[in-house]
Amino acid sequence: MVRTNPIQIQVVRACHLDVTLARTTAFQNGVPPLSATTLSHAPEPSVMAALRSPKLLRTEVLAGLVVALALIPEAISFSIIAGVDPRVGLFASFTMAVSISFLGGRPAMISAATGAIALVIAPVMREYGYDYLIATVLLGGLIQIALGLGGFGKLMRFIPRSVMVGFVNALAILIFMAQIPYMVDVPWLVYPMIAVGIAIMIGLPRVTKVVPAPLVAIVALTAFTVVAALTVPNVGDEGELPDSLPALFIPNVPFNLDTLQIIAPYALAMALVGLLESLLTAKLVDDITDTHSNKTRESWGQGASNVITAFFGGMGGCAMIGQTLINVNASGARTRISTFLAGVFLLILVVGFGDVVAIIPMAALVAVMIIVAVGTFDWHSIQPATLRRMPKSETIVMVSTVAVTVATHNLAIGVVVGVLVAMTLFARRVAHLTETRREVVEDRNGVPTAVYHVTGQLFFASSNDLYTQFEYADDPDQVVIDLTQSHIWDASTVASLDAITTKYERKGKTVELVGLNDASAERHLRLSGSLPSH
Repeated sequence: MVRTNPIQIQVVRACHLDVTLARTTAFQNGVPPLSATTLSHAPEPSVMAALRSPKLLRTEVLAGLVVALALIPEAISFSIIAGVDPRVGLFASFTMAVSISFLGGRPAMISAATGAIALVIAPVMREYGYDYLIATVLLGGLIQIALGLGGFGKLMRFIPRSVMVGFVNALAILIFMAQIPYMVDVPWLVYPMIAVGIAIMIGLPRVTKVVPAPLVAIVALTAFTVVAALTVPNVGDEGELPDSLPALFIPNVPFNLDTLQIIAPYALAMALVGLLESLLTAKLVDDITDTHSNKTRESWGQGASNVITAFFGGMGGCAMIGQTLINVNASGARTRISTFLAGVFLLILVVGFGDVVAIIPMAALVAVMIIVAVGTFDWHSIQPATLRRMPKSETIVMVSTVAVTVATHNLAIGVVVGVLVAMTLFARRVAHLTETRREVVEDRNGVPTAVYHVTGQLFFASSNDLYTQFEYADDPDQVVIDLTQSHIWDASTVASLDAITTKYERKGKTVELVGLNDASAERHLRLSGSLPSH
């Protein structure tokens, strides 16, 4: 009989993945990997406590500033992935950070424009245009609100670790693939600039972690481009940067079923991907700070933030693992103040210093995104030693998730397929654990009885074979099926037991079921005789 709950095992593995995500994502931001010494167990301060304490307030302000500086290149890069002007990603990062600081269920977590959301909504922009993209973000936010209120956060425990690993690896591959167009048919100077940017982001954290390495790489390459008067593609070539505050925007699309059919699949994918990343990040911050967060509030809060973002012309977003680690782990922020100020500082920087941002070379942003991709990929998952130890079913689930995600460019479809494959393989493994043992005994009068001891979990995958495990012709007139060491989970099992009983009765033999636990007995009594037999 199975004594370990496989679902619990997957939850433990998912928690382990969060730490792996923290370590790999921290690589791109110069944040030291999580370890036992970096976890903080201090109580989480409130906003009012931080406002009354100069020390805590200074920590929150500086953390917000550092995050804002680090958000600029990523917001621009993700805008380019989505195929929109940089202002769309920058405004989205501003509105997401500010609104989630009030609405979210996880203090100090950073939400902004992300690569995952950019990849999901990019086809809408490419095929239908900007107004349809904003309508998609709006609908995606509404779906997130509905899912959050419906308890979506509780479903996270059913996503296996292998699907998580496949999700992360596929995201890394797609981010890298999105950079390829910016490395084709460009001046040769772009390639050494990309190499230098990568070298800075790898080497600088070994020297100092005072400022984010991506920011230093961007500043250094931008300064070199200006001083050397180089002619290379820059951010200004991709579109105009904002020179004013975001304004209310209503998408100019027909409000009919045709529009809904166009945007609904992308909106649903955006909602699922956004909630998946946000809840993973929230759980990670819970572990770092040794506190609990409201996952339901975080879910509908992400949706409300996306709705607000859409009405201000933003591309939408979700929680960011890398920026959250900078805020919580590297900068020591613990309240909503840092999240709010990150959005405010971001707007000040791009609106007040937009001309400077426009001359950032695209090579610098490509270097940043390559490091993001490399740091996101779980390299441990493909090491030969890991593959040898890992059950083949786990590897199949991971590869399936990656393959489907990369083929469809849709992270949500990849995760759904990965979960379905994992469920199928799990059901197959559990079905093989069911055993039927036969023995013939005689009572005090010498009357023989065939006793079948059934052990294991009986559900559709295992009970379908149960029908073939009995010796109908050779058994004596009395048959006992002992279910003490088993459990009936579904109607398929009841139908199989009915079919077994019916076949014995046709041969003039009687069958008695014994050992049913309360739940199994109730299910059998309620369904027996009402289901079609074999």
